[in-house]
Amino acid sequence: MSINYQNMGKYAKLFGAICGGLLLSMPAIPKAAQAQQSTPSTPKVNPCPSIFYEEPHNNRVLVPQGCPPNAFTQKQAAQGLLPTTPTAATPSPSQIQLGVGGEAPQQTTSGLNPCPRIFYEEPFNSRNIVPQGCPSNSFTQQQQTLRPNSSQVIPVSPSVSPTQPTQPSVLPSRQAPRTTMALANGRVNIKLVNDTAANITYEVIGDTAPRSLQGKSDVTLQNLSAPITVTFQRQDGGLLLVTPQPSSEPGILEVTFQEATDIKTDTKALRIEPNGSVYLN
Repeated sequence: MSINYQNMGKYAKLFGAICGGLLLSMPAIPKAAQAQQSTPSTPKVNPCPSIFYEEPHNNRVLVPQGCPPNAFTQKQAAQGLLPTTPTAATPSPSQIQLGVGGEAPQQTTSGLNPCPRIFYEEPFNSRNIVPQGCPSNSFTQQQQTLRPNSSQVIPVSPSVSPTQPTQPSVLPSRQAPRTTMALANGRVNIKLVNDTAANITYEVIGDTAPRSLQGKSDVTLQNLSAPITVTFQRQDGGLLLVTPQPSSEPGILEVTFQEATDIKTDTKALRIEPNGSVYLN
């Protein structure tokens, strides 16, 4: 009997050890599964980081598509220069150079509208040539009519620079001439009189390069052959009132420049036809 009790004691200790091991191992299984489920995923890049709304990026960089506009984006939208097609929220190379957006440069197109509507609004519609490949505005059509042999027009910036005047168009022949004059064997001398205090840039199309006429001064352009087109613009961007006055002597026309306050009277070009008709535009 003592032997049986000893054996039963051994079996009881062995059974207790087995049960204790099972109880200790059971909590480890859910903990391992929980650890696998809580493994953090790769963090997503914020498509609209706050740096777009801080200086200098706030006034220099377009925000990605779908982000709230910053100051620069609002200005571009007001001028009609935002992309016409949706773009992904990926920064352009210029944005990356400024330290915003992705971690590595990517080859992307600029997304800017090559033909912004500002070219078709005044005063640009009547003063600026559109970029090549864009639909013609009023000024581009008139320039192509003026120079029919030119196969290409040179695009200019939407902003009008006081030191680089654009060439205005010539009035259609159906419009009544401002005055008429007698030509001398088809030739004309034109005296330009600047009564303003500003310098005026003028050019005889096909005959001279752009030249400057100082305020309160005059110059005479001699021996010009009709038809003649003269363009002019104040270098300070102001308006001009132009008065052509034929001389009693054939072949002489005096053109006076004065300051104007009404844009409707602003004049940018003068044309003399072979029959002596003088048009202003």
